[in-house]
Parts: sequence; structure tokens; C-alpha cells
Amino acid sequence: MVNNAGLMLLGPVAGVDVNEWDRMIAVNQRGLLYITHAALPHLLTAAQDGPRQVADIVNISSLAGRVALPSMAVYNMTKFGVHAFSEALRQEALHQRIRVTTVAPGFVETELQGHNTNPLVRQAMARQREQIGEVLHADDIAEAILHSVTRPAHVCVNEVVVRPSRQAR
Repeated sequence: MVNNAGLMLLGPVAGVDVNEWDRMIAVNQRGLLYITHAALPHLLTAAQDGPRQVADIVNISSLAGRVALPSMAVYNMTKFGVHAFSEALRQEALHQRIRVTTVAPGFVETELQGHNTNPLVRQAMARQREQIGEVLHADDIAEAILHSVTRPAHVCVNEVVVRPSRQAR
């Protein structure tokens, strides 16, 4: 199972519409929690009865779940939470043959940046993309996921950080 839904609404904490916070928390954290909870019984069965004798949960986080930056406070909070939840779940499930991996991408060319309407945020993202040059593509993240879930049953890749070569943080 891959939890890949995400919403990134950036901007300073002061003066923000707090409904944006609620939307990000709903997608980035509660969505991940509810999907994981619903899938766990099926994953447990697959791990016990399936030919692989292991099941995988991959939670897509972000570099923003490892490094906090201005104008990203709530997004950082949601993605740091993905890391914490993933690690705790990994420890809970390790004797049930369920592996939990967190994938933390850097700048990926997706619709995620388009969620922002604040002109200053959009300008800052455009400058960052220009500084980075070639950014990641969805296939780069898919390959990281594939690598994690195709390891032998006795191997758990806890975390994969994937960033463009020229992205500083």
C-alpha cells in the first residue's frame, strides 16, 4: 500500500486562512491514518498467507518532514508527523511481517506546487525550481518505492530520501 495523497499550502503562519491548515491536516495526516487503519487487516493477511510472506506500507512524506523552513510551518508539521507515525507503526508491525517505509522526496514536478495561490509563495517556488535546474519526476519516486518493496522479506528499508542533485535542502 502506498499512501501518496498530499496537499502543500505554504505561507507565513500570521494572517493565514486556518481552513488551509485543516485541509492539509485532513489530507496529509488523517487521510494517511484512515487508509492505513483500513488496510492493516488485509496487509496482515497478505503477510501471513501470501507467497511473499511480507506486506509493505510506503508513506510518502517530503524533505519538509526532515527540515523546517519559514512559510512551511504547518506543511512541515504534517510531514514530520508522517515520519513519526511511520516509525512507530514500523515498530508495532515488525513481528507481523509488515514493513513500513517513508519516502521523502525533494522537489518533484507535480501539481503539488500549483496548490498555492499566494503570489509570493509561487514566486519563491519558481526561484527554487530555477536554482535547482532539473527536478525529480514521478518515475524517480516510483523507482524508490519499487526498490523498497522488492527487497527480500528480511530487509526493511526504513527511509528513502530522494532529491534533485542540485537541491540544497
